[in-house]
Amino acid sequence: MSKMRLIVAGAGGRMGRALVRAIADSDGAELAGALEAPGSELIGKDAGVLAGLPANGIKLSGDLWTMSAEADGILDFTVPAATIANVAIAAERGIAHIIGTTGLSASDDAVIKSVTKRAIVVQSGNMSLGVNLLSALVKQVAKSLDAGFDIEILEMHHKHKVDAPSGTALMLGRAAAEGRGVVLDQHSARGRDGITGERRSGDIGFASLRGGTAAGDHSVIFAGPSERLVLSHQAEDRMIFAHGALKAALWAHGKPPGYYTMSDVLGLKDLF
Repeated sequence: MSKMRLIVAGAGGRMGRALVRAIADSDGAELAGALEAPGSELIGKDAGVLAGLPANGIKLSGDLWTMSAEADGILDFTVPAATIANVAIAAERGIAHIIGTTGLSASDDAVIKSVTKRAIVVQSGNMSLGVNLLSALVKQVAKSLDAGFDIEILEMHHKHKVDAPSGTALMLGRAAAEGRGVVLDQHSARGRDGITGERRSGDIGFASLRGGTAAGDHSVIFAGPSERLVLSHQAEDRMIFAHGALKAALWAHGKPPGYYTMSDVLGLKDLF
């Protein structure tokens, strides 16, 4: 069976370079293109060299339409505006779109889901196996414990991250809300400061820390009377996200059009 030909969006960034390395190590995929923002100083650079590998002859380009002509999928960990621009082209080309971009708005998510009747999309706030298992556990614990247990989510990332709470924290918040049978947007508490008054019963709280080179630490705290349960995950290297995204792409290859998540890829939906 021929290798899956993949484009890496944001190939010059930290995550993009990790994705290039993951593809180079894969037996089932090969790099078909390296996308960067038009006007970037990295346009024309060799994707392999930027990723710390031998030159591979794939030059960074801002022209997704051209490079996608012979591709099977695109791995997209960029920024919301870039991802939304890529959605239409990926759908028109009929290639799988693996989206790990965070900071997307509700309207952005609606645009992404609007193409899934004719396109394959796998989207997740986090592509690692451990975090997706954690999400499934959070949902079950939230369902099992009554409202006497308050839910707080703490996350830390490197100092260059631009959105908060992280996409993973929000994914965990949605899992907790689903377990409780509520809508997260109606029970989300963020950025407490000053005289806030007592904690509102039923809220799901978020706290975000930024600093250093942390790849991603997440804890979900269930705080009840005289006891606390803490479920945690620490990411030590962003390669876990790259390998997860590659696994998602290979899983999606040949699937019917639709909207999928890492729970589908990993078979976690029926875990509990």
